[in-house]
Amino acid sequence: MMYLVAFLLIIGLVFMFGAAVGIIRLPDFYTRLHASGMLDSTGLLFFVAATGTYTLWHDFSLASFFLTMKIVFIAIFIFITSPTATHAIIDAGTRAGLKPWKKKDGEDVTPS
Repeated sequence: MMYLVAFLLIIGLVFMFGAAVGIIRLPDFYTRLHASGMLDSTGLLFFVAATGTYTLWHDFSLASFFLTMKIVFIAIFIFITSPTATHAIIDAGTRAGLKPWKKKDGEDVTPS
């Protein structure tokens, strides 16, 4: 069971690392928010699955069950608020006049 918890944590770390790389490497405001909004929510899913699995496996009792349910409710709350917050930030950027990045003729695809 500990191998399952470790596997879930490693997968969650991979997604969080991908979000960090996306924030650093992607060319504009909109693609950076897309990377952070999608990948951190997915990484959170794996972290919550690992935490819930460990909590139930370590000491199976009514208290650990309720603790796992609290963790699941926190994850549901984050899954509801994270896309909403990302949408609000993108809307604010659009209203502020930020234009999406577009590749120009002869320009390298990789951003500097």
